[in-house]
Formats: sequence, C-alpha cells, structure tokens
Amino acid sequence: MNKTLQGLIVSSFALAMVAQAQTPQAPTGTVAGTIRDQDRTALAGAEVTLTNLASHEALHRVTSGTGEYAFPEVPTGRYNLTVKAIGMKPATDHQVTVAAGKPVQANVRLVSERFSATVHVTADQDAVTPTIAAKAAISQGSLTARSAQSVVPESFVKEFTNPVSDYSQVIQMTPGVFSYNTNGPGLGQASIFFRGFADGQYTMTFEGIPFQDTNTPTHHSWAFFPGAFLGGAVVDRSPGSATTIGPANFGGSINLLSRTLDPNERFSLDGSAGTWNTSIVTAEYDTGNFGGNGASNFLGNYSHMASDGYQTYNAQAQDALSGKYQYAISQNTQLTAFASYIDVRSNTPSTKGPTRAQAAQYGDNYLLTGDPTQPNYVGYNWYHITTDFEYVGLTSNLGGGWKVDDKLYTYDYHNQENYNSATKISSTSAVDKVNGYRTTGNIFRLSQDSSLGTFRAGLWSELANTDRYQVPSSPLTWVDSPMPNFHETFSTLLLQPFVEYEFKVTSDFKVTPGVKYSTYKQDLTQFADNGKVVGNLGGAPDVKNSARYSTVLPALDLHYQFAQHWSAYAQYATGDTIPPSGVFDVTGAKVATIPDPTKARTTQVGTVYKGAWWTLDFDAYSIKFDNAYSSTTDNNGNTSYFANGTSTTKGVEAESTILLGGGFSLYLNATSGSAKYDATGLWVQNAPKDTEAIALYYQNYDWSIGLMGKRVGTMYQDNGSTHQAVTIDPFFMPNLFINYTLKTPSAKVKQIRLKLSVNNLNDSHAIVGVSPAAATTSVPAPGDYLTILAARSVTFSAGFDF
Repeated sequence: MNKTLQGLIVSSFALAMVAQAQTPQAPTGTVAGTIRDQDRTALAGAEVTLTNLASHEALHRVTSGTGEYAFPEVPTGRYNLTVKAIGMKPATDHQVTVAAGKPVQANVRLVSERFSATVHVTADQDAVTPTIAAKAAISQGSLTARSAQSVVPESFVKEFTNPVSDYSQVIQMTPGVFSYNTNGPGLGQASIFFRGFADGQYTMTFEGIPFQDTNTPTHHSWAFFPGAFLGGAVVDRSPGSATTIGPANFGGSINLLSRTLDPNERFSLDGSAGTWNTSIVTAEYDTGNFGGNGASNFLGNYSHMASDGYQTYNAQAQDALSGKYQYAISQNTQLTAFASYIDVRSNTPSTKGPTRAQAAQYGDNYLLTGDPTQPNYVGYNWYHITTDFEYVGLTSNLGGGWKVDDKLYTYDYHNQENYNSATKISSTSAVDKVNGYRTTGNIFRLSQDSSLGTFRAGLWSELANTDRYQVPSSPLTWVDSPMPNFHETFSTLLLQPFVEYEFKVTSDFKVTPGVKYSTYKQDLTQFADNGKVVGNLGGAPDVKNSARYSTVLPALDLHYQFAQHWSAYAQYATGDTIPPSGVFDVTGAKVATIPDPTKARTTQVGTVYKGAWWTLDFDAYSIKFDNAYSSTTDNNGNTSYFANGTSTTKGVEAESTILLGGGFSLYLNATSGSAKYDATGLWVQNAPKDTEAIALYYQNYDWSIGLMGKRVGTMYQDNGSTHQAVTIDPFFMPNLFINYTLKTPSAKVKQIRLKLSVNNLNDSHAIVGVSPAAATTSVPAPGDYLTILAARSVTFSAGFDF
C-alpha cells in the first residue's frame, strides 16, 4: 500500500473522530413541514435539504408517504431550504431562521416542470414520485419502462463500488448480469455477460450515445469511462423499442449515465490506497449554478490511478480527465457539453491467465515474470491506450407538444500493444499491434405529445475510420519485420432512421408500434502480408472490398398502468449485429458471399410494483437468435458464408427491495433459465442456469454500509470444436463497503468522507473460465489456460469537500 496515502487515510480517521468528540452541543430548534404539488397532493419521496448559510453544513431528509419531513435538533442560525422531486421544478430559495427551543413550520408547494428535455436513457424514469422503498433501491425497474430494465442510481456508484472500479462493477448487482476481472476491480478489461449474451452482442451507450470498437461492438468499452465519470446506469436486457439505437441491440444494451451537477459550489480531494499497492487520487471542482439566474454549471475532475495488480507484473496506471457543462439558454432550451480523456498503461501478454501447470507451480496469480530469459518477461509485454470522448447536446421545447433533441459527438480509441510469444524468444516472436479508430456521429430526435399519444422519430448517423495492424517484431529490439501478419484500414458509414407512435388507448393503456431501419456500408483496404491472413496478393500492395448490411427491425409493446405505483408491459422486439470486418480475413481477401447480419427476436412480459415499503420487478422472456455463421471455400479460393442455425434463451428474472426499518434495507434478485442451441440442445457458453444477488445495507445521515454479493450458477464453455465441453462450477463474489461522513468538521472543510471497500470478501479463487489446450478434448490438461477470480482486496479512502 502506498505509505503516503496510508498515512493520509489513518490521519483522516483520527481527525474525524477527534473532531466529532470535540464538537460542542449548540442550542437547537426544529424544522418540519409538508411538501405538496400544485394540486395540493402530498409528495412522497421528495428530497429536502437544509443548509446552514454560515457554515454550509447540510442536513437531508426524504418525505414520508404523506409528504411530511422533520429536522429535530437543528443548531440555531439561518438556513436555506431546498426541495427536489422527480417531475417537479425544484424549490431552492426558501430561507428559515432557527431559534433555540422554537419549532419552525416550513411547508413547500412544488409545481410541475414546464420544460422537460427529451431524455431516452435516464436514471429517474418514473412518471410518479418514487416511494420510500424506491428511493432506497440500489437497482430497480421503472414504472414507465416498456421492457426489462434495471436502473442503478448515482448513490450506488458513490457508496457501493471500489474507487478504482469501472462500469462493470456499477452494473454487477443487476439481475442476471455478471462480470469478473482477473487482475482486480477496475484493473483491466472485465468480461460482462447477461441472458447468455457476451461482449460484442450488446450495445453500450454513454448519455444515449452508442460507442464501440469498430471491429466488434463493446470490446474496448472499459477504457472510456472509469467509475468516477459515472452517475449510474440503465441495463436493458432486450433489443429495446424502435427508438433504441445501437450497433448491437442483438442482446440488449448497457446505458451509462454521466454525473449530476451540484447546484452549490464544491471543491473535493479524494485519496485511496489498498491491496497490491493500488492508489488513486482525485481532484474535482463543481462551480455550482453561476451566471445570470444561475443558468450555467460546470463539473470537472482529474484522477491518477496506479496499481501493481493481482497478477504478477501486471501493473496498471491510468490518468483520467473529464468535464461537463450545462447552460440553460432559455426556459425551454438547454445546452450540454461533455469531454473526457483517458490514458492507460499496463502489461499484458497474449494470454490473459496462467496455465494449469503454471498455477500449480507458481500460484493462480501467475502471469508475467521479471526474468528476461523467459518469453513472458514483463519487458516484452505491454500496452498503451488513449481514448477521448466529446459531445454537444441541445434540447428544446418547440411548443405545441413538439420537442427536439440533438447530439453531435466524436470519440477516439488508440491501442498500441506489444506482446511476445508464450513459448519462445526470437527476432519475430513478438507482435507490434495497433488498433485505432476515430468515430464522429450525430443523433437527432423529434417528438410530439398530443391527446392521442406520442410521436417519436429520428436518425442516428455515424462515420468511423479504422486502422489495424499486427507486425512480427523482435522483443529485444522492437524492430519490425518487413511484412505484417495483418494490416487493414476501413471506414464504416452507419445510418439508423427510426419511427414509432405511442397510442394512448386510455389514460392507463398505451400501445406502441415502431420500426427501425439499420444500414451499414464498409469500405476496406487490406494490405499484403506474410501469409497469416490475406497473403502476398499476387504481388499487389493491397486489395479493396466493400460490404453493405441492412436490416428492418420492427417492435411492438403494450404498457398498462394498473395504479399509481404498479404497471405491466408486454413486448416483441428485434435486434441485430453486423459481422466484423474479419469476414474478409481470408486468403486473397476473396469473398464471394458475405454473411447476413445476425438477428434476435425477443418476446417478454413483465411487471413493476413500488410499494411504500417494498418494490418488485418481474419478467419472463424468450429470445430466438441467430448463431454465428460458418464458411466454405471453393476451388478458386472464394469464401462464402452461410447461416449456422439458431439458439433459444428463455427464463424468468426478478428483483426486489425491502425496507427493514431503522435505516436497513434488503435487496434481492434471482434469475433462472437456459440458453441452448436449437439443433443440439447443448448450452451456449457463459450462460449460467441461474444467478442470485443479495445486499443488506444500512443508510442514515452519517453512515452507509453495504454487504452484497452475486452468485453465478453452473455454466459451460466450448473447447473450440465442441459445445458444452467444459463445466464451470458455481461461484460467489461478495463485497463489503463502509462509508462514514463527518459534516462540517471546520469552517473551511464542509465534510470529510471515509470509506472502506473490500472486494471478494470470501477470498474466492474460483476458476471462472477455461481455454482448453486442445480443441478435441475437455479433459483437464496442464496446458489449459485458466481465468481465475482475483483474490480479496481492501481499499481505504478519504475525501474532503471544501
């Protein structure tokens, strides 16, 4: 553990305890009241904040089912009262004076938002004020959702994830979703699976903007957005509606949300130190509302993370910088801008885990060595990744029920990777590898609300340019060979127009048909190589190919609101994903017939209930989806692709939050189902028979404590030629988080935040993946490569708000 950070954290704990012990008891009064809307209806679950105007100390409450709140024992002084509720315009300028022994009655009436931007992925989707149980949930469905969704709030990211986590830890507790990282949380690329779908078979978005590797969707998503950038997530375990855009809605979508901006000025410093010399330091500044009428707000942060990692010599270093700006141009129009830059350096071999023999000899964390005579020497294996992501969004209420939402964006990924053969050292045993792309696009959405329903239409357009190569090289000198193993450049033009109409059959019953047209055009240039991929091309320097993929994707859903806090839906939706550019990675790049896009057809029903003290989300689904294609090569060397059958995944999913009282809550979810090839009845790999999650957590004004874990049931992996060849036994991944906040320890420090994070609490070293040494057997062999859970890690954190 970094000694400086360790000392800082220990000192912070001591300072917090001393400050708390020495704080004198001042005279107090009480502040209480009722929060109602413009129709005088009580607002349950409204957030009430009481801020001391002199010390900036803030107290927080959530209104009861009758809209009531109370602050007992409030120190005397002048305070500002702020009230927020979903769908209502915040009240921010109510001031009260607290005198010793005197009660203050402060009733506030909120009015509906006169303007609400067109938001298609949001952490607060419910049309009604959430109940107390809904406010406490760490994952839940939405009453307005038309498919199986789980919404993870920003509070979960702050309180129940490790400071170095990436998005995989943010969504880990949602139903059916599971991930693991062999080097420790946030210390490398995590694998994500749900409903039998793996990386590359679902869309990822940030603020509604899809982002993906141009060769295979989502493959490099972890390098764009560390946990500190995120304000929650929405996991949609279906292709979504016709207006749900993305390159791989085949399996669903993971939608990441940006941080919310603070209306009050704040400067924060955070430091963390933990196992494997893992440390992260973060500086963050929020301007609060500024400018005319407080129309502007900006949040910027920078962090530096370093770690030796769990695996031997797999060190990590990451610098991350981001900024978000919002400006209310008028009451009806808002501008949002976001920019980020990430720089990641690490060590990685061509294999991501030890063999059985290596694990038995050196331990299950064996990966690289410090011995330069060995092919897996750390100096022969490294990578450097840089990414940036920018967008400018404009939302406006045009009048007459018409709203427009437009986002112009660009992002870049550049991965310089160098790795050596796992078995030898020679002048050509290493690989100099680059994968880089720049993507620019625009998302235009138009909607209109009327007494008949809601019309929605738009267009997603995008252009990406990619350069990829792998060149044999010497690990001793990094002098490249004249001819590459592989080199290609290509551009991808994507267009997805969409339209749907949400018919309001009654005030409670809505039917929404829609259709999306997905089309891609790829223009590829593949360069002559040493025979690994396309060959010497008969002496020509390169060969050009072009591919077009088009799919019509209809959707239909029904939504019924039984009561204010109970709804149900039924949905039929289609999704697709196009083949990677690798379809042209054949001798001579000669392809006679390109494969069709693979499609998924999802049917599901579900219900969402939010009671005062408990919530329940339940869904049942059946998905028929296309398998990966196969190919044949004729006597002239032309390759043709053909369909390879279908699979079916089906099951049930449920999640629930139960308020136990006294600040305690219990969260539960479970899934049960199957994912099998229709022709053989064998299991699709990485599709568990069942998953379960449980979280017991306690939250009050100073403490937030959570003990939570995910269990993954039996699943199977292939051996390269045979399905269901390797059995992966069930495994369990529990985590513990303890947060303590000391309010106003001094005039200059608003609060001190202390945190203990323990990942893999039970120190499980379960094998969660096997790559067999031979493609013809499933019998355990010394050469099998293993994917093993990283050991227990402990992190201490201290944060200061000024």
